[in-house]
Order: sequence, then structure tokens, then C-alpha cells
Amino acid sequence: MISSVLPGAGFRYARFGEAAQALDGVLVSVAGLSGRPVRAHDGSLVGRLSDVVVRAEGAHPRVAGFVVRIGARACWLHAEDVAGVEQGRIQLAKSRFDLVDVQRRSGEILLVADVIDHQLVDVSGLRVVRASDLYLGRTAGEWHLVGVDVSWRTFLRRAMPGRPSRTPTPGQVLDWAGVHSLAVSEGSFRLNRTQEGLRLLNPGELADLLDDLGRSERRELLQHLDLDSAADTLEVLDDDDAVALLRDGTPERAAAILARMELDEAVDALRDLDMDEREQILASMDTAVLGGLRSLLSYDEDTAAGIMTSDLITVPVDATVKDAITEITAARDRPDQVGFVVVIDSHGWAVGEISAAQLLGVRAEEPISALISAAPGTIPADAGMAEVIEAVADHRGSGLLVLDDAGTPIGRILADDVIDILTREHDRRWPWQREIGG
Repeated sequence: MISSVLPGAGFRYARFGEAAQALDGVLVSVAGLSGRPVRAHDGSLVGRLSDVVVRAEGAHPRVAGFVVRIGARACWLHAEDVAGVEQGRIQLAKSRFDLVDVQRRSGEILLVADVIDHQLVDVSGLRVVRASDLYLGRTAGEWHLVGVDVSWRTFLRRAMPGRPSRTPTPGQVLDWAGVHSLAVSEGSFRLNRTQEGLRLLNPGELADLLDDLGRSERRELLQHLDLDSAADTLEVLDDDDAVALLRDGTPERAAAILARMELDEAVDALRDLDMDEREQILASMDTAVLGGLRSLLSYDEDTAAGIMTSDLITVPVDATVKDAITEITAARDRPDQVGFVVVIDSHGWAVGEISAAQLLGVRAEEPISALISAAPGTIPADAGMAEVIEAVADHRGSGLLVLDDAGTPIGRILADDVIDILTREHDRRWPWQREIGG
């Protein structure tokens, strides 16, 4: 294996920006260094390099030291005790040094053991990649992790036998600052600014990344997301994947994520869990959310109430347009609800439904009742799926208000709820039925 690559040998500086321009000379292949000789100042063989250790800080982590195999021992070599890293070997700065057994410390990452041949998330490219090799660059007298080679050509170069003197040519090399490692050991500091990169992705993009990952990597990526991003992402995952991710975390983490999801989406996820798993999560729930979840869970999932969106914006029949606009503004973080206001009478019964568009250009003092032109479409809470689908098809309006036994609106059937029903029915068919459209 060869350890060094000159900058002109295919390295894609376009992905590096100013940091790459500051690199002064040689880029060193980490995979190429593995197993290479470590020599004393006089040239005598001391041992062979086993791994490269970086400090997990900054966009391009600094090399803190090396793991050297000397006989049966794995010894620690400080970066400052190394005079040169080149031509497939490590040259020590002095002939004698103290050998210290390796003790892994928090914030240190072993590049060969932890990163090479493991999955990474290329945040800028929105894809999951595998590290075929890593590259070190020397900046201001210190070595830093600067790039990751994700090409199959590099992987095959390492995997297949050949002459050790072959020079590796990077195929697809990404800036390390733009990727996130999923192979960091438990409790260690993260290698790079994961949160900043992942925060730029929308829930659909994050869901696509999760689809490409194995179970442990999914769990690792989900742990990096803030709770709101995790909740949004779980809402767009299919039921099996969402449930698997909830099971992989602690009940406390699952409860915190579910508390930030839309109630109907959270209920769907909880229904797919075993009873014991569900109760463990519910026991960790904040009481403000718990009541709504238990109420929805009490309904049969194959009824209107079982699939409804329970969050409604309501105003009394004697409210003004200004009152309705105030309620809509307060609900701007509830995207499923900001389009409509349910008008209720003194008994709590729905007498009308006003869209946000109907409020445009209307005087603020105008009574909301003056805008009601027809009774809203409604359906009983215990209506079955066939009745729900038929009613939505017949109504073709903003959705159906779901009424409890007392006639009080408790939720709304939205278009996406019906799509979920149809998708679920499709999935219940045998594969050969789906193939022929039966």
C-alpha cells in the first residue's frame, strides 16, 4: 500500500474551499499508513502503525497521535514525537521515547477502526456513502483529517492483492467538513459540526438518508437530530421504520420525540408498538400531551376518530373576523390547521367552517357568522373506513369534521388521512395482487 498522494492526483479541491488551499504539499492516505513501519531516528524498526487518532474538534480534526503495534502491545505515540509522515512510514523525532499503552480517551477517534469502511452521511450531497479511505493534510505544522475517499476503485485497490508500491489515486474525495461519521463510539465527542449540516436538510431528505442506512447507523443519525427535526422526520417515514427507530431509543427519548409530532401521527406510531412498549413510552410522557394521546388511542384505528387529525381551531359563533385571524396566527406552527376555523355555538356544536382565504379583505369587525354559507361536512367518530372514504369522495371540500356522540367536533379527516387509509389497504394485499393491480 502507498501512503501519500500529491494534490494534483485527482483530489477534488472544489469540495474543500479555502481550507484545502491552505494545505502545503502532501496528502497522506490513512489506509496506506496502516501496517507500515514506524522507525526510530536512526532508521531502526520500532513497530508498525495500527491506527491514526484525531481529536474530535473543528471542521478538520487535528491528529493527536498514533497507535503503534510493538509485538503484542498497542502503544501510544504522541503526534509531537513524530518527525515525518511520508513515503509509507512514520519517522520518530528522537531515537528513544517512552512507550505508553493506549487508553482511549473521550474526544479521540481511531480513523482505521472507527471510520474506514463505515457509513457516512454526505450532508451536502444528501446521500449515504462508505469511507474507502481517509486523507491527512499538513497545515501550519500539524496534520489534520481533511478528506474522505468514497470511490469503489479505492476500496478495490485496498481489498485486492497487488504490489505494495502502487500509488492510490483518489476517485471521489469529499471534504471531511461536509460529512458526518456514524461510527463514533458511544459517549465520545462528535467528529464535526453535525447539527449545523443536518439542520439544513428537510424531513423528506433526512428520511431518504435513514432509508439508506442500517439499523445501528439509523439510530446514530437519529440521536444527532434535535427533537423537532426527529419528530418531523418520523412523520414522513413509513410506519415500520418509524416504529423501529422508536424501539431503538430509550422510552424517554421516544416520548420526547412523539410529544413534538402531530397527535394523529404520534398515535399511529404508538399503535404499532407492543402494549408493554407503548406503556413504557406513555409513562415517560408529559401530562400535557398524555391526555390527548390516550384519548385518541381509545378509538378503534379503523374508524373515523382513529385516523382523524384531532387538533382544531375553533371560535364561538359571536366572534369577529379579527378574533378568527388571531386564532389562525396563534396556530401558525400547526400547518394542518391554519387553513380553516370551525365556528361553534354555545352547545359546542359546529355550525360552520371558514377558510383563511374567506377572511381576506373582510373588515376586522365583521361577525364571523356573516361568512357562513353552508353547514360543514361531518361524520360520526365511529364511522368505518368505507363510510369515511365514500363521504370524503362525496364532500370534496376542506375535509370532514369528526363528531363525538354529543355532536361536538373532535377532529377533522384530511386528504392525507384518506391517502394513509388507501395506502394501508394496498399494503394488505398479497405481492402478486399488487403486481397485477388486483
